[in-house]
Amino acid sequence: MGQQGETSGAETTGANRLIRRFVRTLPVLLVLLGLVFDLATPPNYTGSPFFSAAPLVAAPLFALGTTVLTGAFASFAVVALHLHNGTTWRAEAITELVTVLTVSVLAILINRVVRRSGAQLASARGVAEAAQRAVLPTPADRIGGLHIAARYVAAEADAFIGGDLYAVQDTPYGVRLAVGDVRGKGLGAVEAVAVVLGAFREAAEQEPALEGVARRLERALAREGNRRDSLDAVEGFTTCVLAEIPRGTGTLRIVNRGHPEPLLLGPDGSLVVLRPGEPALPLGMGELGSWPDRAEEWDFPAGATLLLHTDGLSEARDGAGEFYDPPARLRGRIFPGPEEVLDALITDVRRHTGGGAADDMALLAVARPGEGQPVRRRTVPVVRRDGDTA
Repeated sequence: MGQQGETSGAETTGANRLIRRFVRTLPVLLVLLGLVFDLATPPNYTGSPFFSAAPLVAAPLFALGTTVLTGAFASFAVVALHLHNGTTWRAEAITELVTVLTVSVLAILINRVVRRSGAQLASARGVAEAAQRAVLPTPADRIGGLHIAARYVAAEADAFIGGDLYAVQDTPYGVRLAVGDVRGKGLGAVEAVAVVLGAFREAAEQEPALEGVARRLERALAREGNRRDSLDAVEGFTTCVLAEIPRGTGTLRIVNRGHPEPLLLGPDGSLVVLRPGEPALPLGMGELGSWPDRAEEWDFPAGATLLLHTDGLSEARDGAGEFYDPPARLRGRIFPGPEEVLDALITDVRRHTGGGAADDMALLAVARPGEGQPVRRRTVPVVRRDGDTA
């Protein structure tokens, strides 16, 4: 399946490259086509539509200078044709030249509008990138002796942040993690993400138990839901998994509030799905029921990697509607570090979906170094358990 995906990706890249080359030569081809058409047809036929189309095609695709040159080239072609035919001063010839010149001026105006819009879009993109860095900062590679990697993959092109979240914090109680998914869209979801992350960073430092962190998040969402309509219980509830890795132990504590189960990847290619013993409602739905949060404890051996993710990973579908299955795709594979886990996952999901995705995806991988393991291992290939390169 991997070879087929790579072949298909290479074919798509080659086709896209050919299309770009064709588009870049299209204005010149239109002028040449107009010349050939005019010379090969009777006098009552004209290539004027081709000459007029050339600067219009160039306007949104090229810089101002190229658009001006295309309009000048098309106008020169019209004059040259009528000089060749001896019809330079006829009304039809003058009308044709005026038409091409007028369209060329309009093309220049269109070019300026498109360039200005592009500059505004670039500015908005910069603001979105800054907002992402502020709300979802990239964690350090090493925190509390653990190797860390995080990714946020937006479903929509040019989108940088949505309703998925992750956080890593070194606290007096160990390294604490959070991955969540706010139900809702647009600015309201981003607003709720900021509330959850702010509450987590404060509670992670202050609460001695992971259950207390979950309660603080619940209260924060309830408080903001009462204050702002955009964070009501219907639109703004949040699935979330909280994890704690105490220092100097090979244990892992997890509180799961309605979120996809974390995965524990063993150093030998084994995989364990960390399912909660008792299902729990997401954060923000406390009005529907109350129960005490209970952190469940798991072994976290040296060399293992913990993978937390949102449902954008497990609900990614291929063309036939089949869901992506993270445990099946990861079981039996050995990775040199958390960065490689996430890189392989993102590549595999893109192959599975054909390059598209219906939902954002937040990924957080945390590896506990084995005995004598270097700080980072980037040169070791990803291999399957049978020894074949993946």
